[in-house]
Amino acid sequence: MENINELTTVEDWQTVWKHSMDSPILVYKHSTSCMISARAFKQVKAFQQSETKKIDCYLVKVIESRNVSNEIAKDTHITHKSPQIFLIDKQQIVWNTSHWKITEHRIREAVYKVM
Repeated sequence: MENINELTTVEDWQTVWKHSMDSPILVYKHSTSCMISARAFKQVKAFQQSETKKIDCYLVKVIESRNVSNEIAKDTHITHKSPQIFLIDKQQIVWNTSHWKITEHRIREAVYKVM
């Protein structure tokens, strides 16, 4: 999956959450049964493939890894939606959006503000 790592356990998420203290990260919540998610995932991949500023990017499949998705909602205090993307820096959500608002351009704008 290019440079996008899948989070499948709560321990994976806790490691990534801690990692955000060292550098910003992107976390994308994806529904494998949703066409809007499929379109949004293409935007996330396009961003990762074309980006010169490298940022660690993670994927959570919300149906297959519901416990991880729920833990993210709990830790971030942001109600679950999918598709949904978070830019996290120092365990703070500095940007998030969902559904049709997930575009390569918007991701790039958000990342450039923190990097």
